[in-house]
Parts: sequence; C-alpha cells; structure tokens
Amino acid sequence: MPTWSRSLSAIVIFAFLSLLPTAGAKRALENLGRGVVAVRSSEQEVFISWRLLALDDADIGFNVYRASDGGSSEKINEDILTGGTNFVDSTADLGVSNVYHIRSVVDGKEADESHPFTLSGNSAAEPLVRFPVQDTGPIRYLWVGDLDGDGEYDYVLDRTNDRQSIEAYHRNGTLLWTVTLGANSENQNNISPGSTAISVGHWDGVTVYDFDQDGKAEVALRIANGVTFGNGETFENADDNQQFMAILDGETGALRSKERIPDDFIADGPLAARLGVGYLDGQTPHLVAYMKNRREDKAFNLMYTAWTFDGEKIKLAWKWLRPEIGTLSDGHNTRIIDVDGDGKDEIHEIGFSLNGDGSLRYNLSAHGVIHGDRFHIAKMDPERDGLQGYGIQQDNPSLLMEYYYDADKGSLIWEHYGSEIGDVGRGMAGDIDPNYPGMEVWSFEGVYNAAENKLTSAEGAGPWPHLGLFWDGDNLMELFNNGKIEKWNPSTQGVDRLVTIGHYGGKPANGVNPAFHGDILGDWREEAIVVNENYTELLIFTTNVETDTRLYTLPHNPAYRNSMTLKGYVQSHHVDYFIGHGMETPLTPDITYVGV
Repeated sequence: MPTWSRSLSAIVIFAFLSLLPTAGAKRALENLGRGVVAVRSSEQEVFISWRLLALDDADIGFNVYRASDGGSSEKINEDILTGGTNFVDSTADLGVSNVYHIRSVVDGKEADESHPFTLSGNSAAEPLVRFPVQDTGPIRYLWVGDLDGDGEYDYVLDRTNDRQSIEAYHRNGTLLWTVTLGANSENQNNISPGSTAISVGHWDGVTVYDFDQDGKAEVALRIANGVTFGNGETFENADDNQQFMAILDGETGALRSKERIPDDFIADGPLAARLGVGYLDGQTPHLVAYMKNRREDKAFNLMYTAWTFDGEKIKLAWKWLRPEIGTLSDGHNTRIIDVDGDGKDEIHEIGFSLNGDGSLRYNLSAHGVIHGDRFHIAKMDPERDGLQGYGIQQDNPSLLMEYYYDADKGSLIWEHYGSEIGDVGRGMAGDIDPNYPGMEVWSFEGVYNAAENKLTSAEGAGPWPHLGLFWDGDNLMELFNNGKIEKWNPSTQGVDRLVTIGHYGGKPANGVNPAFHGDILGDWREEAIVVNENYTELLIFTTNVETDTRLYTLPHNPAYRNSMTLKGYVQSHHVDYFIGHGMETPLTPDITYVGV
C-alpha cells in the first residue's frame, strides 16, 4: 500500500474514532462558584453560607472575610471552618454596608477569594434576598442558569400578559434582554394553547441549560411566527401552527439555532410543550420535550423528542410517538433520572418510562396505573437496591389510589386501594419522621413509611402533600405549602410554622407555588423564589438557620440538576442518594466540571 494511502486510512480511522464516546467519559456539570449569601438573622447577627462543591478535597476548610463600609477585608472566624458551610457573624456594624467573601483552605493554603456578597446597611432582619425586576406584568415561572459563565446563577423569568414574553437578568440585577412571543401566545388555554404560549397549565415551554458545554447557559424554547428575539429580530413564518425548537444565546437573547418540530400531529394544531434536560447518553446534555395536542374526539396525541446543541446547530436526536391512544398513561410532570446506575438518564412519566435512546423501558399501565397528577422517584429506602417511585391516581376504575414501585424495573412493591373512584390529587415523598427508616410517602389517607408500608401517623393525618424544601438545620425535609414553610411534628401530629412569606410582602407566583425552588445560593439547603404583590420584586427566601451538616451543593448531583430544569405541575426535586435522618455521607458523584 502506498505511504499516502496508509496515511489517509489512518486519518479516516482517527476521524471515525474521534466521533465515538470517550471511554470513561463523565458528564460535565456547571463549574460553580461558592454562591456566598448573607442575610441578617437577628438584630445583631448575620448568617453567611456558601457552597461545598462536589469535587472539593475531603479535608477542605474555609475562612470568612468581611469588608465594612468600603474598608479592607478582614478574616472574622478564629479557626478554619470544617463543619457545615455556614457561619454567624455577631461583630458586624449592621448600620453600614458589609461585603462578605470566603476563601477555601487545603493543606493550610488559601485559595482565591470567592465572588462577594453585599449586605446593605440597615438591612431588615429577614430570611431572604430582595431582587428588583421590571414592572412589566405577572410572573409565573423562573428558571436559573449561569448565563455569563462566572460560576453563579442568573435568572430567566416569564411574563404572562395577554401577549407573553421572557426576561433575563444577571444576578447583579441587570436586565439582559427581553423576548416577546407575539400574537400566537395570546391563546393561553391550558389544554390547547397557542403555538408560542408558555407557562400555561403544565406546559412551561422553556428551560435553561448549558447545552453546548461552553460554560454559559442557553435558553431553549419552541417558537413560531411572530417571536421577537433579544436582539430585535423577528421570526416570520406563514403558517402559525408550524413550530420550531430554538436555542437562544443566554447573554443576548438572540436566536442561535432552530429546527422544525416534527409535524406528525400538525393537523390537530400546535403542540404544547414541557421541557427539561437529561444526559441521555451519559455525556451530552439533551433537551427533552414532552409535547401534546388534542384531537377533535378529545383524545390527546403525545410526542417525545430529544435534541442536542453543539454550539452551532440544534439537532433532533430521536422522536417517540405514543403508539396508541389510551395506552402508556402520562401525567402532569416528568422526571429525568438514571434509575439503573449506568450513567445514562432515563425519562419517566407516571405510567411509563423511556430509555435514553427513546425506546420503551417499561409500562406501568400494564400493572393498572393510569393518569395521576404527581409522582416521585428517589432513594426512598436506603436499604433497598436502586431507586423507588411513588405515585397517585385520578379516577382509576380499579380503585387504585397510590402505589410504590421499583423505579428501575417498573414492578409494583405495594398498592393502596380506596372504596370508591376518586381523584387523589396530591402526593409527596420525603423523610419527615426520624422514628422510621427511610422516606415517608403520603397523600390524604395518612403518612406511610415507604419501605415498610406502615402507617406512621393517625389515619388521615399528615401535612398537606404539596412541595418539599430543605430549610432548617437537620436532615429531614421541610415543606412549602401555599406561602408557608412548615415542618411535620410527629409527636403532635401537626405542622410547625417556620416562615410565612406574606409577613415579608411575598406571595406565591403560580397559585400556591413559588416561581422557582432549589439550591441556588449558599449551602445545600434550598431557596424558594416568590414575588411581591405587583411583580416588581423577586423575594429569594434562603435559610438563616445554622447547621453542622456538610453536604456538597445539590446541583452537583446529576438527578437534582436535571430536576431543576423541569416544571409541569411543580414538584419536589430529589437527589439520587438517600437524604434524611441517619443518612450516610453521600459518595462523590461521577462528574467533572465544564471546562475543567
């Protein structure tokens, strides 16, 4: 063989091999900063907290620095902090501005200072950060992402006016851009919305993530005729029902790429969409789209699509169509999580699951599961292999009300039946009782220990089964319910009120739900973002409670980070390890950081 031919063959082989997944490659999650936050916790004290990152050295410690009234920074802790990543400053002059930053310490050497957080002089004693926004209309949902690549989360929110829009804000309060969704967003019917309508019913239609892994998040949404982007350009198309999946630049709101959504069901009108993110091949973040429209006979078409974005072009990875109306029951929220431990995420509905390649994994409908409003997948039983699921039912003719199952295999572990057909409506999962191992699950019939299928409350008693939130200093789950943060008290069979958001001028953005909830500031406890009465301010509720519990930031857990991208009927986020009373220190997740 001539030398040039052998060289060409080598080049071809190398090029082919370069397209194959790298052996042992890991999913890359955000290269986050320390997320420092400070709130005045009393008349004399400031509570400061920050992130422990997933790949931090096991022996890492921290020092806290304060600069008062424009002066130089001084270390305010005596000994290096090696417990929970929080600290109470009781020596600050709170009548002046105080700027806090932290430095990590490994083997006695301090790292560079973190991004600072400024607590203004004479700030009120309140467990929240106030974030002013434009006076441009109602807000329902908010998404987070690092839009500029500085390692901290910025904000993208909707405006649900007669004609809808999306706004992006840098974390420093700067408005970055506005995208208007045009006349096709005026139809906000919660069953069959217009081709550009978002934030209607369980249709969010938007998500935010770093799809091309360049360190900066993009905004994904479906577009149609009449959408005007952040740079002022308008998308025009003669057919209002024809939709495209689009990727927008996170810093400018300009269109970077679009691709036509498959038109299998276009004869029945535009598709409403619920969007999220999963690493379906274990390495590449995929945009996952659950999309439906309604036929004249009132039945629903269902299409799932998965997309990738390489920095230049969005591409359809696969399409899945529900094979037959009345089969493979879906619900109002989606879970994207790796249930078999192979590093690749699967897509889960209340009645079925898809593998990362779009093939059917299992069908819970074959076990009698039909439509229901809510379900959870988590490590509910720390003694059982894998992850477990819990779901509730609506008008099941078999009288099935709630069920607990193996989330990997799709096999039922236990079921609860009622005496008549009914809509359970709400269901929750989390460790709220330290007297029993693992998580509890509950709807309205009482609280059950999931692993043992044992009633742990009085029959019919229990907290309202709505939304979980980690807030106080222990490892048990607290609860967000209609503007209140509460904690189940097993000894009194009631809830203890921890925070009332109305006392601070806040209200839920979406009925009884926050616009966003999740761990975005400080240590591993979670924030809840609500709005003020006239939608000109975001109130970011963040804990002011000390804890010795030391956990890496929840967004560095793959299951949790996926869940942060999903809306639908708003549900609790879950990690892929057991978090609760008596928990073990979680293993380091099998990740790397984007750009590292």
